[in-house]
Amino acid sequence: MPNAENQLIQSLPRKDSERLLAQCSQVDLVLTEVLCEPGQPLRFVYFPIDGFISLVAQIEGHPGLEVGMVGREGMLGAPLVLGVPKLPLRALVQGPGSAWRIAAAPFKRELAHSAALQHALDRYLYVLMAQLTSSAACLRFHLIGQRLARWLLMSQDRAHADTFHVTHEFLAYMLGVRRVGITVAAGDLQRGGLIAYHRGELTVLDRPGLEAAACSCYATDRLTYSEQMP
Repeated sequence: MPNAENQLIQSLPRKDSERLLAQCSQVDLVLTEVLCEPGQPLRFVYFPIDGFISLVAQIEGHPGLEVGMVGREGMLGAPLVLGVPKLPLRALVQGPGSAWRIAAAPFKRELAHSAALQHALDRYLYVLMAQLTSSAACLRFHLIGQRLARWLLMSQDRAHADTFHVTHEFLAYMLGVRRVGITVAAGDLQRGGLIAYHRGELTVLDRPGLEAAACSCYATDRLTYSEQMP
């Protein structure tokens, strides 16, 4: 059996994970690659291994806004679990790496065949829904610096590394703010010794300090995941 580093797949009984992986192929997730667009049919389901994906809401006449993030803890293609063939969000590769990919039709067959897979994905749907909800509240009530700290922690969790590539322009796009706001907020974190940033490479220097600087949404998201996905 291949080493399935996606946590959802790893949580399945051996026979279920083996059957699912037999239908999957391992693919590269390329930075900034768009995996699906809003309203377009979902052709594939992705189970990230060591890359991660941003879920971006698109509003006509405005730049996109990240409302969710998917790493090895989850999967892209959740609407198919509900029998809905489309995703209302853009899926954009935020962290390069790899993923298990399965076409929509065999995925639906596996879902019908495996009660364990259905159960795991039902619980993950709740986690994802909670993440989308907290992102909406976070946008309305929390300051840019708090939201930036939360975003960096979420990215570090999914990058599984202290250093990852990100630009101020991309951060502004993800958080739905002007670039100058990101520059000020990132500068505050850097002067506080929490991060280092040089030519697009960001390093988390003080993880506990960054957690203290983040809004409460980060801790809430982690608690929801730990409660629903043991």
